[in-house]
Amino acid sequence: MPKITFLGAGSTIFAKNILGDCMFRESLRDAEIALYDIDPVRLKESEYVLNALNANINASRAKITAYCGVANRKKALKNADFAVNAIQVGGYEPSTVIDFEIPKKYGLRQTIADTLGIGGIFRALRTIPVMLDIAKDMEKVCPNAWLLNYSNPMAMLTGAMLRGTGVKTVGLCHSVQVCAESFLRVLGLYDFDLLKKGIYAADLGYRAKIAGINHMAWLLELTKDGKDVYPALRKKALQVLKKQRGHLEHPEECGANLVRLEIMKRFGYYVTESSEHNAEYTPYWIKSAYPELIREYGIPLDEYPRRCIVQIEGWKKRYQDICKNGKIEHKLSHEYGSGIMEAIITNKPYQIAGNVLNHGFIENLPSDAVVEIPCLVDSNGIQGTYVGRLPVQCAALNMTNINVQLLTIEAALTLKKEHIYHAALLDPHTAAELSIDDIIALCDDLIEAHGNMLPEYK
Repeated sequence: MPKITFLGAGSTIFAKNILGDCMFRESLRDAEIALYDIDPVRLKESEYVLNALNANINASRAKITAYCGVANRKKALKNADFAVNAIQVGGYEPSTVIDFEIPKKYGLRQTIADTLGIGGIFRALRTIPVMLDIAKDMEKVCPNAWLLNYSNPMAMLTGAMLRGTGVKTVGLCHSVQVCAESFLRVLGLYDFDLLKKGIYAADLGYRAKIAGINHMAWLLELTKDGKDVYPALRKKALQVLKKQRGHLEHPEECGANLVRLEIMKRFGYYVTESSEHNAEYTPYWIKSAYPELIREYGIPLDEYPRRCIVQIEGWKKRYQDICKNGKIEHKLSHEYGSGIMEAIITNKPYQIAGNVLNHGFIENLPSDAVVEIPCLVDSNGIQGTYVGRLPVQCAALNMTNINVQLLTIEAALTLKKEHIYHAALLDPHTAAELSIDDIIALCDDLIEAHGNMLPEYK
């Protein structure tokens, strides 16, 4: 009977998706599930929801136990075969608020701030120490377990674990699975409602090759029924960009993906993550000197805090509804977690897009970078596959993000404050907007605001 420990189980909907998926797989239905969180209220809610789900779709075959607080983390992890990481250190308040409000005082605006930019840097700096503590526990009580990391910033957290610990770790995101679908939707060739029915672009005859780094991997090839359709679809997509740029009916809403289309126009390839994300990974879009770009490309500033507020309020209502009738349903999601566990347990091969150290998989990116590439999973674990060289311009744009990732990891592992400054100074969006002196001052203000959420830096 496998044991699955879910770290950050207070993220109830995500825990439901991953663990609900496990209940659909025969090799995992009798699993021992340990729910862990430091928030007793949210943990209790998740325990209630997971028990209801277990009863409704799994005949209560899984054994579910909740563990609260750092003192009980080892108990939750003891003898685990898999640990799923979904922690968010500091939560919406105070951490997300700090990440957005302090940079605003310097005139630095953000959209999501969870992967790169000044917000992504500090999200990593407060999370990596907790991850390293988790790794120490795992090395003691479940040394053979796989850690499936879903927390952002994906490349920074996964890189810190792979370089700073002995824990077997893979980073898992959601964007690669629906990259082709997103591209086709822009062209009116795909309806995202199909995803609710479990129908993907691959089911419609499309095949995609994707590789790069997390949130900036590249749709390198796209075929349909064996025929290369990328050139024709790229041409059509650029017509959409020309028609919609500056003419969005509701520019404050996400979904137009004009930033992605502009990146494809200039760099040649469609990128995996959304426009609201990629708008802050490069220096071209959120510019105080050109405020019209925000409306022209439909860039939603302060989008992540807005989502947090909506999700918090929405969950309160949904939880009340579940408590009233005890009923909760689930359909197999597109998350990789349960498929990985099943493949390792049963030796049934499974393919994923995973975030792993670049052991020569992408030739023109550094070996200490975390890359997002096709990986094969079986009883031997998770193995990356060879990609070769990215188009030189795509690798170059990836490097502007990798530089920040590597220096943030260096700061977290060495506790040298100078590397925090280095990361921020090299961040594309931050450096495009602020002077050197202001970047240093902003870092100092953020360090002070985080207080004991950060270790002491030298």
